[in-house]
Amino acid sequence: MSNLPRARRILRRMLPAMILIAAAGVTSSAARAEYPERQITMIVCFPAGGGTDIAARLINTPLGEALGKPVVIENRGGAGGNIGIAAAARAGGDGYTLLVCSSAYVVNPSLYAQATYDPFKDFVPLMVIGASPNAFVVPAQSDIKTMPELIAKAKANPGKLNWTSPGAGTTPYLAGEVLKTANIGSLMALIDASKVRPIAVTSRERWPDLPNVPSLEELGVKDAVSDTFQGIYAPAGTPQPVIDRLAKELGLILKRPDIREKFVKAGLPVVAEGPEVFRARIAREVPMYKDIIDKAGLKMQ
Repeated sequence: MSNLPRARRILRRMLPAMILIAAAGVTSSAARAEYPERQITMIVCFPAGGGTDIAARLINTPLGEALGKPVVIENRGGAGGNIGIAAAARAGGDGYTLLVCSSAYVVNPSLYAQATYDPFKDFVPLMVIGASPNAFVVPAQSDIKTMPELIAKAKANPGKLNWTSPGAGTTPYLAGEVLKTANIGSLMALIDASKVRPIAVTSRERWPDLPNVPSLEELGVKDAVSDTFQGIYAPAGTPQPVIDRLAKELGLILKRPDIREKFVKAGLPVVAEGPEVFRARIAREVPMYKDIIDKAGLKMQ
């Protein structure tokens, strides 16, 4: 009992420090809960006006409204998307830099002689926001009316038919290599204007906007399913609560009828694959495209 007054004096001296420590802990927790506290930058790894840029601009404003802070677009094109991807990776995982990239994300590590990022380690996949298949088309005046006719003509005239794509290493180009095609989103204007005739799509099923055009799958061409997707990523190290918040808000945005309609008009129907499904897509497509690229002997500097 004789030590009780002394213990009380010690406790009184310690109490202010204990209060300060507790207050600091509350302040720290509150700060972490306030994400975002400032503007978020969304790096688009291609120039303005392309499919990836359009997808980003359809999503950045509603995402900013949902988060309560502006989400601004920064186009960092070049080297097939590698410059923008590398810039986003270097930005660090604080939740204030995001990356928007096409299927180039899963293609480039195998396509380029020197990879600028690791698709499995440098980013956390947030959401596949949209995807569209590739398509085989012929000039409107061509005597070729169907995909079987094209295949037959190519076999009968080896090395004599020419084909075009948006560029070496793009998914349409690689889809053509699998068959030995351009993306539907970029072709619809030409199709609508009757300048080209679609004869097959690379999806498993027929494309809703082209109900009379068969898929390669139904024509019996196996292992040729491909599409071009647009996805959003966060740099590695981004806190899990931030990942969860971003994925949740993106999912809710992509459920909105007005947003879905805008994506369809842009030739990029909404997919809305969340982090787990997106991660599985990356794990599947990186080795798939590596195999295609290796077989084609394709390598970019």
